[in-house]
This record gives sequence, C-alpha cells and structure tokens, in this order.
Amino acid sequence: MELRDIEIFLTLTEELHFGRTAERLHVSQSRVSQSIKQQERRIGGGLFERTSRAVRLTPLGERLRDRLRAGYSEIISGVEEATATARGQAGTLTIGTMATHYQSVEAVLDLFRQRHPQCELRLREILPTDPLGPLRAGSVDIGILWLPIREPDLTVGPVLHREKLVLAVAAGHPLAGRGSVELEDLGDHPVVYPEGPIPDYVWEAHTPSTTPAGRPIRRGLAIVTLEEAFRAIAGGSVVSPIGSDVAATRQRGDITFLPITDRPVLHYAPVWRNGGENALVRAFVQVVTNAQRTT
Repeated sequence: MELRDIEIFLTLTEELHFGRTAERLHVSQSRVSQSIKQQERRIGGGLFERTSRAVRLTPLGERLRDRLRAGYSEIISGVEEATATARGQAGTLTIGTMATHYQSVEAVLDLFRQRHPQCELRLREILPTDPLGPLRAGSVDIGILWLPIREPDLTVGPVLHREKLVLAVAAGHPLAGRGSVELEDLGDHPVVYPEGPIPDYVWEAHTPSTTPAGRPIRRGLAIVTLEEAFRAIAGGSVVSPIGSDVAATRQRGDITFLPITDRPVLHYAPVWRNGGENALVRAFVQVVTNAQRTT
C-alpha cells in the first residue's frame, strides 16, 4: 500500500464522503474511488459500505483505520523532522554570552526561536577572561563576543549588539562623587586585569593599557569572574570599565557606576569555529543579519 493510498483511506474515514475527500486532497473523485477499490482487492474485504445516501466504515475498515492512523502520523512526523533538520531548523544550538548579555540580545534570540521552533536554543555563560575557550572546546556553538576577534580558527559574523562602557568604582572612592569621568582618569587609578587566556588585544578594547595621553594604566588585582571583579572594586583599591548593560543589572550600594565621556562602545558579534559551521549556525547568523536590516 503506497503512502498516498494510506492518506486517501484515512482521509475518507474522517470525511465519509468521496467528493469532500477528493477536494481536501486536491485529487479527482475517481482517483479516490480507484484507490479504495485497489486497497479492498489487495486486502480481500470491503473497507466501506456505500449507499446512495451515505458512506460508512465496515468493521474491517475500522480496524485498519485504527492500526494505520498512529503509524501514518509517525511517518509524517519523521519526514517533517528530517526536512527541518536538513534545512537547519532542528537540533540544538548552544549560544554563549557573558553575564547577562543574553538579555540585551533577547529580541534576536526570540526571532530565531520563532523562525526555527524545532531547534532547541541553549544559553551558556562565557567568562570575560576566557571568551574563546568554550568555542574551541566545543561547549558552545556560537559566542556573542566583543570585538575585535582576530583568530585564524574563528569566524566573526555581523555586529549584533553595541554597549557603552561605564566606570565602576567603590562608593567611597574619590571618583564616586563625580558625574562622569574620562579615559585619562584611569591613569591615576589601578584597574582590575584578567587572570585568564583572553588575548591582550581583546582585553585592550575593554580596558586599555594606556590613556589617550600615553600614560600607562596600572594593573591592580587579578580577577577571573565578574563577581570577583565587583568584590575587588567594592574594596576600593581598583576601578574598572564595565559594560553598561551589565551595570544596569548589578546595581549595588557599595559600587558607583560613572559614565565615561570619551569611551567608544563595545561591538558584539557572533563568533564560531571555522570547523563548527553548520546549518544551524548559518541560520542564526541569517537571523542576526535580517534583524540588523530592520533596525
């Protein structure tokens, strides 16, 4: 029995009308009649009772309907799932973000979920001090990282998000009473520095090593996590630029966040392994590209 014949049979069991079945399946009524007759000959018994006024299932037809219905649904679901997978719409895609940055790109994540409902989207946190490690280890498929990223084994996608930097200082710090600061002020105060494998040029975009006038910016306490950075800053011995999105979610009484008037914004983009590019990665990048065109 061909799949199309099964579809015709099951549809007729619902409609109990040859004409409506033909309309629903976009075939001729004679095609429906021919299919049912062939199935009855193959099985050796009547599946429907036909009169001038009605079409009814026979007991044999009812038993066949019950057996075929579940199997047919499984077949159709399997074909749809395979088609979705081939188009990059199914599977699991793991996105790595720093701290609460997933909230800043939630609109893009939601758009991806809407377009690819069969894909499971997982979010994992990436440490700012080791942004490339999870990518290279394969624990995330895409990392949303600040630029620049210039690594031969990694591909950088279109800019997804922009974030201003603010300066985090202890509430009792001499700078805390000011309405804003400039980058040149960092030459007078030690800053936190990363204890991790982040490339120097990547950290330089976040916390420069010199002021605009060329004065060195001293390193103070080493940190691994964002919470360690906040504890060090609250202690008063160091200050640090912090993303404004993160600062907005980490308001606390022992730290003051000051605007940096001359600080460029950080640009974030999806980054993935050259060897890890697949249909899901391409689908996510396409969503990012489309989202940028509408903003």
